[in-house]
Amino acid sequence: MARLLGPLLVSPALIIILLLFMLPLAASVIGAFEVEGAYGLGNFTKAYEFYTQDIVFTAVIVGLSALLTGLLAIAIGGYLTLGENPTAVAILRWLYRWPMFIPFIVVGQILRTFLAKSGLFNSTLIALGLIDPLTATSYLDWRGIVIAFVWKQTPFVALMVAGAMASLDRGTIEAARNLGASRLRILVEIIVPQVTTTLLVGLVLSFVTMMGVLSVPLMINAQAPTMITADIAFRLNTYRDYGVANALGLISLAISGVAAWFYLRVNMRQGR
Repeated sequence: MARLLGPLLVSPALIIILLLFMLPLAASVIGAFEVEGAYGLGNFTKAYEFYTQDIVFTAVIVGLSALLTGLLAIAIGGYLTLGENPTAVAILRWLYRWPMFIPFIVVGQILRTFLAKSGLFNSTLIALGLIDPLTATSYLDWRGIVIAFVWKQTPFVALMVAGAMASLDRGTIEAARNLGASRLRILVEIIVPQVTTTLLVGLVLSFVTMMGVLSVPLMINAQAPTMITADIAFRLNTYRDYGVANALGLISLAISGVAAWFYLRVNMRQGR
């Protein structure tokens, strides 16, 4: 009886995972290879012909956003750990987390207003005399998507990185300071190597999250190329083409899998 107690306790969670995750995933994978009652690569061929540029665009945009997110998270965590102005540290600690609680669709709407040609950003630059009103340009393109992703995901990664940095032994940091090392050198050579695993976890989770966002590319970047999520929505809503939509979803899953594989490889290397 005692041996059956463990499986009985975890069975509800396993059933939920099976019904709500594994079965839909299996149906999507099978559907990606279904072509007019048979099985083949026709859906992937069509996806390659129509959406190659969008697939590359998605990988580049999400990769660039993850890179910038990591750099900003390191900068925020580093200042919270090494900052010498208590007031500035307290203000930064209070401010940087707020975007975590804003949904992506609200982020898209906020930045659509902020980055438009006549938006607040250009209006501020014009008021400061930095640009001429006739030369103002809209940022509602790939730049807007990157800004939205970085602004939304940086607090999440920074929270993880700052927590890992705060738990480090202060002895090595103080020893480096006594030897004359600058704060930047301490951050890059002492602190960051010790929080690499935490940083990679945050970046992989952010990468996967950004791969699945639909509202931001639809609201900020209306022209081509666009992201895979917008293509999937287009194939479903316009053509009811579940085969190509499933193929694009599987391609998106493969791109996310590359990020997960990179993280696991680094983890195994550190373990050895």
